[in-house]
Amino acid sequence: MKTLYKPLGMIVGVLGGVIANAAFSRVWRSATGADHAPTATAKDYGWREVLIAAAVQGAIFGLVKAAVDRAGAAGYQSLTGTWPE
Repeated sequence: MKTLYKPLGMIVGVLGGVIANAAFSRVWRSATGADHAPTATAKDYGWREVLIAAAVQGAIFGLVKAAVDRAGAAGYQSLTGTWPE
């Protein structure tokens, strides 16, 4: 039964990435008013802006990924009675 979680886990992971991207975009827009965060190679931004954007994005992605993965594992357990490992 645990091997059935692999494809489900991949789908849940992709969904988590989509949710995390939307959450980061919303947070960044609210905090800065800009539609897009600066990338590492964006010439018009300084180190500070680029590193802050990367740190915020990483924190949001980590949080959302952990929450979505945990919810997926809990849902799998409630359906099958076993915890995916």
